[in-house]
Amino acid sequence: MTSAPPPVVDPDDDRITPDLLKIAGVVVLGAIMSILDVTVVNVALPTFQTELSSNGEPLSYSTVAWTATAYMLALAAVIPLTGWAADRFGTKRLYMTAIGLFTLGSLLCATAWNIEALIGFRVLQGLGGGMLMPLGMTIMTKAAGPHRMGRLMAILGVPMLLGPILGPIIGGVLIDAASWHWVFLINLPIGIVGLLYAQRVLPKDAPEPSEALDVVGMILLSPGLAALLYGVSSIPEEGTVLALKVLLPAIVGVLLIAGFVVWSFTPKHPLLDLRLFADRNLTVSIITMFLFAAAFFGALLLVPTYFQQVDGYSVKKAGLLIAAQGIGAMLTMPIAGALTDKMPVGRIVPFGFLGILIGMFGLTQSTDPGTSDWSIMGWLFVTGLGMGATMMPLFTSALKTLKASDVARGSTLLNVTQQVASATGIATISVVLTNAMKSGSVIAGSENLPGVEGGLTPAQLAASSNTDQGQGLVDALGVPANVLAQGLQDLADAFQSSYWVAFFVLVVTLVPVAFLPRKREKSHLLDAEDGTTPPIMMH
Repeated sequence: MTSAPPPVVDPDDDRITPDLLKIAGVVVLGAIMSILDVTVVNVALPTFQTELSSNGEPLSYSTVAWTATAYMLALAAVIPLTGWAADRFGTKRLYMTAIGLFTLGSLLCATAWNIEALIGFRVLQGLGGGMLMPLGMTIMTKAAGPHRMGRLMAILGVPMLLGPILGPIIGGVLIDAASWHWVFLINLPIGIVGLLYAQRVLPKDAPEPSEALDVVGMILLSPGLAALLYGVSSIPEEGTVLALKVLLPAIVGVLLIAGFVVWSFTPKHPLLDLRLFADRNLTVSIITMFLFAAAFFGALLLVPTYFQQVDGYSVKKAGLLIAAQGIGAMLTMPIAGALTDKMPVGRIVPFGFLGILIGMFGLTQSTDPGTSDWSIMGWLFVTGLGMGATMMPLFTSALKTLKASDVARGSTLLNVTQQVASATGIATISVVLTNAMKSGSVIAGSENLPGVEGGLTPAQLAASSNTDQGQGLVDALGVPANVLAQGLQDLADAFQSSYWVAFFVLVVTLVPVAFLPRKREKSHLLDAEDGTTPPIMMH
């Protein structure tokens, strides 16, 4: 008995069918795993310092931070390969491989016996996680077609919002109630369900492996991105761009990437197809995305830190308070997605950006100690409203006018841009915060503390005064209450300076926003190589 052929879907049909929702569910599961894991693990870093120590002495923060850095570098190395691999092996097969690698990496991380083993297993986890987002965007774009793309991409945006919000909460609960191992074990059931779900609902692959791997491009781009991101991510730790640990890898990375740019116009199918920049929508969206991601993610990463350091809240409480941002975004994201299917993004994104600017300006005015939590949550809510109407419409605009054969490489280009932008923004704004905290007179006697070069300013001491270790320093140095109070005010001013930097970058982003399309442009998602429009086959 032969199975019935898959139904042909009308390209002009704009209904969200059950088949499409099932595909969206698979992609969302993968995105939840990869995004949630980043923030959940960040919460566990202090626990790794003591639990994975072999001699009773806590590991240095710079050592355990490699569990996050190794994951990020693996992401950077594998993302450029995703477009080629999707064309070569098929998106379904590769997506399931990515879920499998991530799940296996999670299991191995939970069994790590020391910090070196954990760092190694995080690399394996990152190789799988790096492919999940670009592949998910490719699957969603091709399944949706031009008339439903905005609404389905809005679904993909939900885990991108919830990851940073739920991560600290889930991480804190798991570590308090069980152990750090569960930070990784929680991925196992999600990964198994994701594999079974993907096998059942994703359309069968029909790859045409006609393209050879751009080996030269891979040798140049993947290590180049990893080196650049390593250098940039070292800026907060070093406190300056001029440190050798920052400059050397960053310069090597830039030179390798520059070499790739020159090389990429030689092969017919380069690893990352820069010829796609000939598409105006893609170019304007990527420039906008880079500036937006650098400012937005760089600044909003500081909000939970503000709640912990200035207000003395726990990680879990800080996570609950910043949920206001996610609630705002979830209200506008489906609306923006529906509108993106009906009108150009140039008529949607400016309104979203207005919300982001208003919310960010409000945060610059809400950093004084004692500021009402409700006030900060209100500004976060407004910022979330703006983000929900900005981020996924930009992704949609970037990919909508590409041909189906270019979508995998276009989504890879978008994800590379977002990774570099986020790392750059986080590093830059963290340095602004750190340097602002260092300004001011040094507390008498603090220059003699072991491991504290040059002594501590009141702001630096205030940043840790809500912890047992920090309170011990306050007592040991005999810091008067008025000096500590001034330190909290200086710390709040440092956060304000960081928010102002993000605000001004967002203002600059209005320039490329003005060039987003305001007229409906023809989609080429359904075009074949010869320009014809084939029917869409649904699983």
